[in-house]
Amino acid sequence: MHVLAKLLRGVAEVEVTPRGLRPHRLPAWVREQFPDGQLLSMESQPSGVRIVFRTAASSVTLVTHPTWIAYGGAERPRGRIDVYADGELAVRDTLDGGDRIEVDLTSGRSVLHLGEAHTTAVSGLPDGRHRIEVWLPHNESIELINLWADAPIEPDDAGLPLWVHHGSSISHGSNAVAPSEIWPAVAARRAGVELRNLGLGGSALVDPFLARVIRDAPADYISIKLGINVVNLDAMRLRAFVPAVHGFLDTIRDGHPDVPLLLISPLFCGIHEHSPGPGAIDPASIGSDQVRFIATGTPEDVTLGRLTLQVIRRELRSLADRRTADKNLHYLDGTSLYGSNDAAELPLSDGLHPSPAAHQRIGARFAEYAFTGAGPFRPMNEPAPEPTRPQGQGHRVNGKGSM
Repeated sequence: MHVLAKLLRGVAEVEVTPRGLRPHRLPAWVREQFPDGQLLSMESQPSGVRIVFRTAASSVTLVTHPTWIAYGGAERPRGRIDVYADGELAVRDTLDGGDRIEVDLTSGRSVLHLGEAHTTAVSGLPDGRHRIEVWLPHNESIELINLWADAPIEPDDAGLPLWVHHGSSISHGSNAVAPSEIWPAVAARRAGVELRNLGLGGSALVDPFLARVIRDAPADYISIKLGINVVNLDAMRLRAFVPAVHGFLDTIRDGHPDVPLLLISPLFCGIHEHSPGPGAIDPASIGSDQVRFIATGTPEDVTLGRLTLQVIRRELRSLADRRTADKNLHYLDGTSLYGSNDAAELPLSDGLHPSPAAHQRIGARFAEYAFTGAGPFRPMNEPAPEPTRPQGQGHRVNGKGSM
């Protein structure tokens, strides 16, 4: 079992359970310091977490025990496990069984229903030694029980650059169909980098403990996408938000003074562009084919210091412009990844989260922007070309001002 733990990527630590191992994306000290139910649920869902190894086996079998949340009146697809062999998708396995936590959206009550373990099998791998990546589900907690192969398994020794990303439920992968198709995974696979995903549904709230986690994490590149959760929880007013972001960045810089750091403002979301939160589920949509979210604030509330996405984009750009001493800080307007035109073509079906096709688009655009050309995460040791600023692609902040 300890060997299996050593094959995990994208985790803070693993917990030994009566069944096996449970991956955690946040360390125990965070979970003990702030045992918030939403945060604990999200961090235990292994978004971006992989089991990575090399083997000459023709077949590989993984036994797991998932735990998933089912919302009454709001059907959601089960999680999946994606298995890649030498970069090619070999198996996409939809989970069944496991423990189900059934939540009543109207009362908030939950009931636990126990289930059986799940087996994911890959067979018929061709002769030769292969690099195997098993992407664990982004939307269900899981315990790892056993990993078998018909040939020895060895740790993968590829020293890929490490990208640490923090964001909201969109970065976590909400509405994506598979763990390797959440937008950070799409970008990481395109760029050939190692991903540690700290996208946490409902929990990108400029929390100081998240900044400390990132400060202490190994990283070659860091990106932070902030704003939407602050708005849809109505968690801060303008006066508190801006200093909090400064403090968040300062803490990261205590551990990573020179690592390329990208600050990303929110993607387009029509319900919160001009209207503050808190967000809520539209009661009329419960029990329908598609639950939808609404904003309960009004545009006039902005005069009281309440936040909208447009206000947050303005303030994050201004904040980045004022940190000119940080030559490796960069800013990206999130609407260049998914804007109003994209929303017209690929709508937010629930009013808040992008579709599977939109995840693909966002990931491809981020990889193109960040990891190529003059991007902030261009290949390590490659000299920067003369920077350009395509329309809507954000800007780089350096000692000479913004470009």
